[in-house]
Amino acid sequence: MTKLSVNINKVATLRNARGGNNPDVVQVALDCEKFGAQGITVHPRPDERHIRYQDVYDLKAVLRTEFNIEGNPVDKFNDLVLKVRPTQVTLVPDAPDQITSNAGWDTKKNLSFLTEIIGDFKEKGIRTSVFVNAEAEMVEYAAKAGADRVELYTEPYASAYAGSPEAAVRPFVEAARTARSLGLGLNAGHDLSLENLKYMHEQIGWIDEVSIGHALICDALYLGLEETIKRYLECLK
Repeated sequence: MTKLSVNINKVATLRNARGGNNPDVVQVALDCEKFGAQGITVHPRPDERHIRYQDVYDLKAVLRTEFNIEGNPVDKFNDLVLKVRPTQVTLVPDAPDQITSNAGWDTKKNLSFLTEIIGDFKEKGIRTSVFVNAEAEMVEYAAKAGADRVELYTEPYASAYAGSPEAAVRPFVEAARTARSLGLGLNAGHDLSLENLKYMHEQIGWIDEVSIGHALICDALYLGLEETIKRYLECLK
């Protein structure tokens, strides 16, 4: 079964735009769980422009489903993850000033660095996933670094989907097959939506988890959060 992990960064962005605690990030996360989501994802950045570090501690205290913390493994981030001990940490190579993640790791070039970081997290029992482009070599070196899973960066799929779904998904199927052959778990995320999620899941039925935030929260503005989560879950059946 492919799990849906809801990324709530955009909820925090809305809260921070006005100050105060409306919307309540923790309550939204609990509602996502109540409506059927099997996980919650956050991506705290150094400037705390959306998810704050305190949010991570507050969420850890109350969440009942899987908790996934993603981000660039700088010292501050690593300390947070090691203290909170979420179900999963997803390592993402984004610069502090990036609006959003836009590429996976060069796992070959960064093999030594990733091996060390992954070892630290695994010592604490934290499942570790590495954000990669849909390239067999990048998947292979993530396995060499000791990762438990890879998360395929799916923006190229989403961008090409309207032109040719078959061509758009092809490299992702190949990368997913490589991951499976190496015994790696498989996650996917970035720009997945109600338009393109079902097709990807049909082609790669062994995805363990999809992490979806921006599109899901946008859909919720029109459909409501409960109905939106229901529709995303339908795509994963």
